[in-house]
Amino acid sequence: MKRSRKQSDPLERPDVELTAEVKSRKLRFEKVPETEVRFPGYAEDESVSGTERKNLPEEVEEDVTYRNSRIRYRGAAELSVPEPGDLRQRSDKE
Repeated sequence: MKRSRKQSDPLERPDVELTAEVKSRKLRFEKVPETEVRFPGYAEDESVSGTERKNLPEEVEEDVTYRNSRIRYRGAAELSVPEPGDLRQRSDKE
């Protein structure tokens, strides 16, 4: 997973923040998933994302059963305010 900032570097007051938590008694992957987190349109220094995991490695393995696992996700971003001329330029291109 791509992280724009270190997971430990929180944004002080993000404009947008999403958190989610998933728990499972048994979890098994037939195929290792490909994952990606992106914040299109935002500079890398304005966003952060990461996970905390319990009983689940960063890279899971095929055909392994993980028990009593938990994943906690957090994604946050600061919204940029466009310059006055930027909005006109975008509408002209569309």
